[in-house]
Amino acid sequence: MAKFLIKLILIFYFSFIIAQLNAAEHNFNTWLENFKQIAKKEGVSDRTINDTLENIRFLPKVIEYDRYQPEFYEDTHTYINKRTSNSKVKKGLILYSKEKKIINKIESKFLVEKELLLALMGIETNFGKYLGKMDILSSLATLSFDKRRSAFFTNELLTLLKLIDKKIIDKNILFGSWAGAFGNFQFMPSTIKDYAIDYNNNSNIELKKIDDSFASAANYINKIGWKTNAPCFIKIDLKKDTPKKYLNTSARKLKNKKKVKYLKRYFKNSNNYSFYDDMFAAIITPDKDIIPGANKLKPAYLVFNNYELILKWNRSLRFALAVCTLKDKFKNEI
Repeated sequence: MAKFLIKLILIFYFSFIIAQLNAAEHNFNTWLENFKQIAKKEGVSDRTINDTLENIRFLPKVIEYDRYQPEFYEDTHTYINKRTSNSKVKKGLILYSKEKKIINKIESKFLVEKELLLALMGIETNFGKYLGKMDILSSLATLSFDKRRSAFFTNELLTLLKLIDKKIIDKNILFGSWAGAFGNFQFMPSTIKDYAIDYNNNSNIELKKIDDSFASAANYINKIGWKTNAPCFIKIDLKKDTPKKYLNTSARKLKNKKKVKYLKRYFKNSNNYSFYDDMFAAIITPDKDIIPGANKLKPAYLVFNNYELILKWNRSLRFALAVCTLKDKFKNEI
């Protein structure tokens, strides 16, 4: 009897899920017809609308991925160690050895350290190994249809259609991440529009190629204000009486930035930080609001302006820590 009830419950459950998906797909098709009209009003040509949106599909997996992202659930120690391993460093050194001439040239032109560029590529795509296989147009359409961040992804989809319309991007190679990011450095369409470069001057931006992708990443980081050889973060031990108002747990906007000579009154071994006294910094405690039962004061990091610039690339406290960690590991090896 118990087995029968369990089987019956499972049948009802899966029937419910299938019904939900069918309803979502029906509503998606209605949304798609409306979106085509919006794209037309935005100046996208009929030809591009027909060519790009003809085979657009609703992708339920994309919604699943959007609701569960590892940086929201892994503790900081685990997250960083996974992404800055010795094997990751070795792969980056192999790539650098192979493409040394072009990477050094880009570093010199854009004043962005090669170690940072290697770190960003290593963490984003494991040096081009994991570029993603999702249909980007369908991914963006699915997320645009979904209500959670509809406005953001609608803008990204419209931007991508305009790039295709202008023949800046080839629609036939648009396969990437579930969130619509593309190429070696996982650029979103708006980032492509604002910062991507046709570095090899072949009239097409190819972000899966080393020259265009490294130059585009360097241009982006340079334009948002990266300072070469400036600090990114320092791990610190906080005293128990550190005021809560100085503990940043969100990547959206770091609050209560002060000069280090003020903040270090809350550090154990505060004399170790005199070199940074006149620099502005903030304190982050990235596990506090993510990991159940996390210590509110550990782990803690003192973060500087360059760290905040990495947050503009990806709004994740852990992502920025991992990038800066891997950058420093490359610096010790190159």
